[in-house]
Amino acid sequence: MAGSPTARRRRLSIELKKLRETHSLTCAQVGEALDWSGSKVNRMETGSGRVQPSDVDALCRFYNTSDELRDFLKALARQAKTRGWWQVHGSGVPEWFSIYIGLEQDASTFRQYQCEVVPGLMQTPAYAGELHTSGAHMSPEDMDRAIRVRMERQAMLTRPDAPDSWFVVNEAALRNVIGNRGLMREQLERLLASVELPNVTLQVLPFDSGTYPATGSFTMLGFPDPEDPDLVYRDGITDALYLEGEQHVREYTRAFDGLRAAALSPPRSTQLVKSVLKEYTQ
Repeated sequence: MAGSPTARRRRLSIELKKLRETHSLTCAQVGEALDWSGSKVNRMETGSGRVQPSDVDALCRFYNTSDELRDFLKALARQAKTRGWWQVHGSGVPEWFSIYIGLEQDASTFRQYQCEVVPGLMQTPAYAGELHTSGAHMSPEDMDRAIRVRMERQAMLTRPDAPDSWFVVNEAALRNVIGNRGLMREQLERLLASVELPNVTLQVLPFDSGTYPATGSFTMLGFPDPEDPDLVYRDGITDALYLEGEQHVREYTRAFDGLRAAALSPPRSTQLVKSVLKEYTQ
C-alpha cells in the first residue's frame, strides 16, 4: 500500500471508481441507491473531498465486495486522514502543492524537465530563497516554511528506497544568474554533488541542441504499485495541473524521450556544468 496520505487517498479514489464502472453504473445511479447526491459519489472518486470509512463501508456493501476488499478500502480511508510531515508548515505550503508533495514522496520513478531554473530537489536554501522572493507574495514566516519544506523534500533522493530520478535541465537554468554569481557558484556545486548519487541522472539541453519538443517544465511520477497509474504534474503561480490519462502520460513520455535525445549525454552534461561553474569563479 502506498505510504503517504495523499497516495492512499488517490488509490482509494481509483478503487472506488473501478468498482462503480465494473457494475456499469453512473455516479447519479449510485447516489440515488444510497440516498446520496451523484456529486458526492463523484467527489469520492476524484479525491476532491474527504471520504469517511462509513461511506466506504456503505459503497462496498452496495457493490457486494468481499470482506477483505471492504476492510482494505476502509483502512485506506482512515489512513488518508493522517497529516503528512509537510502539512505542519501550514500556509507555507499551498493546498494544491501539498497534494503534489504527498504523491512525490511515494514515487518510485521521477522524471523532470526544467527549462528556466535548477530543479527544486537540487536547490540550495539561498537559491530557493531568491526564487521565493521574486515569486508570489509571501510573509517572511511563510517563506521560511516554504524553503524548509523544499529542503526536507530533497531527502527523498538519499533515502534507502530513493526513486530512480532523471532530470533534463535547459542550459538557461545554469546561466540565468539568480541572486549573484557567488550564489550561483554555490548552486552549481550543489548540482554537481547531487548527480554523484547513484539514483540521479542529469542531462543538460544546450543552447545549440537544435529542434526539440516545445514544452514548458513538467514532472512525471511513477509508482511502485501497478494499480497506481503514472501521472504528469505541471505547476503555475497559483495552481497546478495533474494529468493521469494514458494518452497524456504517453505524450509526455514521448516528449521527455525527445528532450533526452536532444540533450547532452550525462558525462558531457557534467562537463558543461563544470565549465559554467568555472566561469562563475573567475
